[in-house]
Amino acid sequence: MKSVPDETQKLAKTSAEDAARFVSKGSAFFKLEREAIPRDFHFLMLPKMTMLAFSAAVEPLRIANQLTGQCLYRWYLLTEEGTPVRCSNGISIVADNAIGPVGRQDTVFICSGVDGYLAASEKTLSWIRLLAQHGRTIGGLCTGAFTLARAGMLAGKRFTLHWENQSAFEECFPELPPTNQLYCRDGALITCGGGNACIDMMVSLIKEQHGEGLATRVLEMCLNSVHRLGDRNQRLSVAAEIGIRHPRLIDILNEMRRSFAEEIDLEAMANRHSLSRRQFERLFHDKLGISPGQKLREIRLNHANSLLAETDMSVLDISVAAGFTSANAFRIAYRKAFGAAPSSRFKMIYPEDRT
Repeated sequence: MKSVPDETQKLAKTSAEDAARFVSKGSAFFKLEREAIPRDFHFLMLPKMTMLAFSAAVEPLRIANQLTGQCLYRWYLLTEEGTPVRCSNGISIVADNAIGPVGRQDTVFICSGVDGYLAASEKTLSWIRLLAQHGRTIGGLCTGAFTLARAGMLAGKRFTLHWENQSAFEECFPELPPTNQLYCRDGALITCGGGNACIDMMVSLIKEQHGEGLATRVLEMCLNSVHRLGDRNQRLSVAAEIGIRHPRLIDILNEMRRSFAEEIDLEAMANRHSLSRRQFERLFHDKLGISPGQKLREIRLNHANSLLAETDMSVLDISVAAGFTSANAFRIAYRKAFGAAPSSRFKMIYPEDRT
């Protein structure tokens, strides 16, 4: 029977095999008190994934290795069949392996982006379920939560995904409310809204494993001055978004965003905020340059656009979900705003004609 190598032998072997690939050279240096066993990350790359989120998740691992001169982390790129994947920006990335077994202490991230709802095949979903059954840590970047939801991973969990895709997610999975956080960790589940928030998420993992000193140096190397905690909101406040600090207008806009899918009586809304209809109209024209009705329509159309891009819902269902009185009213408003019918956008994404 072969003897099991001790930790020192394993570390020496790992260093010899992986230094060339995973430990890059640099002048900045951070000394760790002791050698560490490498932690492995597997990134499942789905078609049209967002490269920014993927890169922002990998680079802190590379920088931690570079700073310490040790192979603290290894990362492997997976696709369902081991073939290259094309990102949403048109760049193709070569995979290391096809999906398969991963180590007990390893972490798997689902990397997704455009068309996240149907990006994963049934074979991939089955693989994710098998990993979960064996207690692996699994996460989602950007729109990865769509795949995790389809695999049955999110029931009773705190999770997040990119704010742009949350409206579509809530329509597809009304029983699974996402948070608006930058990133979330709930047991063996880790999710992130994507973008630069992936840096913050990975730095939090580095801090957990190797301390605040190394985590801070990794942030400095990324030219990030502050480590944002996961519970910070993804989006700016309404006041910051529109560049106006007017408490009553902000309250009205927040109410519109919460209730746009319902039948809204604008005069009743004005009364709730102690305004006459004329004052209500003047407030919007003076501060936003449009009427309350135009703003409400804009909010509804933005929601509809998200559903067109991210789901396979019919135009009729989308019109209802976005708060329009009929599919025809939705089509008229959409064409007026975007110069094209919603079905033409549909056909660009889905080959079938869904009306």
